[in-house]
Amino acid sequence: MAVRNPIVPNNITVHLGTPDSDAKNITIPFTDYIANVASSELYPTWPRNALIANIYAIISFAMNRIYNEWYRSKGYNYDITSSPVYDQKYTENRSIYENINDIVEDIFDNYVVKGNQVQPYFTRYCDGRVTTCSGLSQWGSVTLANQGKTPLDILKNYYGNDIKIVYNAPVGDVTEGYPGFDVGLGNAGNPVLLIQRDLKRIRKNYPAIPDITSTVGIYDKETENAVKKFQEIFNLPVTGIVDKGTWYKIKYVYTSVKKLSDLYSEGLSKDETTFLYTDELNYGDTGIEVQYVHYFLDALAFLDPDIPRLPTNGIYNNNTITMVKAFQKKYNLPVTGIFTYRDWLVLQNAYNNILKSFPKEYQDFVNELYPDYFLTRGVEGKDVRRLQKFLLAICRYDKSIPGVRVNGIFDELTEKSIKKLQDDYGFEINGIVGPLLWRKIVELSKR
Repeated sequence: MAVRNPIVPNNITVHLGTPDSDAKNITIPFTDYIANVASSELYPTWPRNALIANIYAIISFAMNRIYNEWYRSKGYNYDITSSPVYDQKYTENRSIYENINDIVEDIFDNYVVKGNQVQPYFTRYCDGRVTTCSGLSQWGSVTLANQGKTPLDILKNYYGNDIKIVYNAPVGDVTEGYPGFDVGLGNAGNPVLLIQRDLKRIRKNYPAIPDITSTVGIYDKETENAVKKFQEIFNLPVTGIVDKGTWYKIKYVYTSVKKLSDLYSEGLSKDETTFLYTDELNYGDTGIEVQYVHYFLDALAFLDPDIPRLPTNGIYNNNTITMVKAFQKKYNLPVTGIFTYRDWLVLQNAYNNILKSFPKEYQDFVNELYPDYFLTRGVEGKDVRRLQKFLLAICRYDKSIPGVRVNGIFDELTEKSIKKLQDDYGFEINGIVGPLLWRKIVELSKR
């Protein structure tokens, strides 16, 4: 399982102007940004508890922008603007107050959440004299601090008694949500789960979008139909494929309907930020990701003497670690034996290169190789045709299989035959062909 908890970013990219202005972007350390904003908006002579409460609000506001990819989901290439009308006041090259900087260094990895929500709270605030708002009043916080209120008391006064502080949050590089490739029929993993989660929630506001019942994170026909309707509603090219434009439009609409960048947010629960697929695979792990890694490493090892071909099962074991380390060394990756998302992208590319340039002496085996994506109802093409030919060979001796038409379309009859084989050989009965079932079907076709 992977939990998508917020990360305090090492860096933040600031647009030095209003959103549509022709201004430059700068990328700076997150702590420098927070200290600059606090020095631009607050007075260093204010009571320490007022400064701490305000700096918590500044941190959480900025993290909310980053976590929800507020500007990136709208097509901008930055995290936040320097305009206090839209965000927070950042003044390039300004001097930083020492006492404010000390507070920032102490609490930069703490942020505000509301209730049981996961996302950094949208801690809206204003100065309380020139402008007023429904969030925190900066000058009002001074009055409360002078009354002996703690920073948390001050925050609760403005944001509610269910406000909490997350302390010592992890710090690291924050990557963009878009996985770096188009997502379509047959793809699997957390990117698919994110798409499905978001579209199912968006459907409450846009009921014309078909429902998605899948819970295993495989991009099936239901998901494709939902994506197509979403694209139609929001005037995007109706392809059924989630490219970068569609990804971020889904993200933007999801953030909007959930009001994740709002004081009165529906919020994200822990369940909504917990996904089936882990970001790292290590000793003892099991599941579909391990099966994937084993299958592709075995195919690579079949042709590459630098990667040992060792027996594997459904568990990430010592043999897996040995093969992963050899693979990582071969492709100039950190040699850890732990399989990361970065390793997966390299392995996927290496496997695709095998499919494109299989050595002539092994051409008899090329049709037996798994095509690197899940085959599910609605998929069409030569890979489905290959599958159907294997099924036809099985049908010739196993009359209990419903049958198959070799037409290159994963239709209802193909799905029924797959489900029968899954039932017969102890696979999950879902009508979806993954690497292990593909291997079993190839094996059965040779009887």
